Formats: sequence, structure tokens, C-alpha cells
Amino acid sequence: MATCSHLDQINLEVSPSSTEGCSECLKIGSTWVHLRECMICGEVGCCDNSPNRHATKHAHGTGHPIIRSIEPGEHWYWCYVDELAFELEP
Repeated sequence: MATCSHLDQINLEVSPSSTEGCSECLKIGSTWVHLRECMICGEVGCCDNSPNRHATKHAHGTGHPIIRSIEPGEHWYWCYVDELAFELEP
């Protein structure tokens, strides 16, 4: 079973950049489908099903490898570098 090699970069104390939605979509007046939070800096971006794919753009632009879903009831993380979804033990 594959393991994310970037777990040591996760900041569990990170604060979301926005509580209203995707911070970049809010700036440009766009919409989103689902929200993701960068686990390095807290940037909130929209998912790849959204028109602007801001979470992925943020990851590629900054090199921050891990996001998590901040949708109600979802508890998964994604590592862009390892292309791996995972959950953390509580």
C-alpha cells in the first residue's frame, strides 16, 4: 500500500484563508463546486470540478503538496506529488 511521503509537511494548526468559499473565486466573482484547504498554508481553493480549479493551481504554483476536503462529512486528504488520497487517524 502506497504512503504519502509528505506527511511531515502537514500543518494541523493551519487556519483557512476563507470561511466564505474559494478565496480566488470570491475575488473574481466566480463559482465553485467543492472546497479544498491547503494543509501547508490554509489557502482555500475550489476543486477540479470547478471552472477555475484554484486548489490545484495553488498547489502547482506554490509547491504545497497536500490539500484536504473541507466539505461536510468528508475527511480525506490528497497529495499532488504522490497522487495519493488518504485519511489521517484521529
